[in-house]
Amino acid sequence: MQRLAQWLLVTVLALTAFGCAHNPFNIPRDSYEQKVKVLGVAPIFVDTDSDIRHPEKEALLALVKEFNKKNEKELVTMIKDTGAYFSVRFIDAADPDQLFRTLLYRDERRDDAGVAYNKQFYKTDEIRNLITRNNVDAVLLVVVSGLTKRDRLFSSNLLKYLDADYNDLIMTAQVLDANGVTLWEYPNFRVGGPSTPVLAELQYPDFDEAGANLDERVDVKFKTIPGLARYLGQKDKDLLFRERKATAPYYRLFDDMVGILKPPFRLFGEDKQQAVTPSPAPPAAVQPVAQPVATPAVPPATTPTATTPPAGSAPTAAPADSTAIPEPTPIREVPLDTK
Repeated sequence: MQRLAQWLLVTVLALTAFGCAHNPFNIPRDSYEQKVKVLGVAPIFVDTDSDIRHPEKEALLALVKEFNKKNEKELVTMIKDTGAYFSVRFIDAADPDQLFRTLLYRDERRDDAGVAYNKQFYKTDEIRNLITRNNVDAVLLVVVSGLTKRDRLFSSNLLKYLDADYNDLIMTAQVLDANGVTLWEYPNFRVGGPSTPVLAELQYPDFDEAGANLDERVDVKFKTIPGLARYLGQKDKDLLFRERKATAPYYRLFDDMVGILKPPFRLFGEDKQQAVTPSPAPPAAVQPVAQPVATPAVPPATTPTATTPPAGSAPTAAPADSTAIPEPTPIREVPLDTK
């Protein structure tokens, strides 16, 4: 039991040190917290011009937009619950597609540190107008886009796998200020080990068909629209067995994003201690130093010199000896025997 407690303590200290040592923002954390008090959250956009290869692309886009609308407000609630901001506001838009086209300058496929993702670049003036119009300090933009990347997928019994290029839907995000500066981004390369944030895999290797036909070649097929709808609509339960409002694929990515955006865990309540630290006391008034009062100097005592008494005068009696003389012990009478 004692060993288990020691391991738990070491784990907590390690996680705390890791969380405090890494800053997920592109500026110092203190500067971000001072700069962004009110965060605006735009609707979740879909980059329709990205690499989406599904044969029923229009039906897929309509499906994704529907689930974006169902889940986007839950992201706002999750960020509010962190307590990291004074206010978190959802920026409603009558036409999210039109707003995205207005804001977007360009996008590009990136492969940073072995992580493939799509990064969007936005028009500074349009970002400033959006922030000013909604009276926020910064805005969070979340985008769902298509990406094809090399991956390894396994069969249902985990005995076989196929390395191939698979088409996926991914989710990326950025927090921008009124000057168009990216203050935070997702995937985040400043903390942990990032990976491609996949919302849904659009393809799968058909091992069953290859096995049924005794064929070593395995075809990569696209999932059906009804199958993707069932996947995107899955629900999970929390630790208290309550059904979450966001569907499972969205919640998983939302939780990852919010975990990076929220304040770091402080061991032993460092934040509270800093909050209640009293201000330094004013310096004590300088008391005047009392000056010593001058006292007249006492002349040194002079040793009297022996003088010869004048003739005819009586000699001075010597002082009596002050030594005490003990009294004699009384003599006891001893009776005599008269016989």
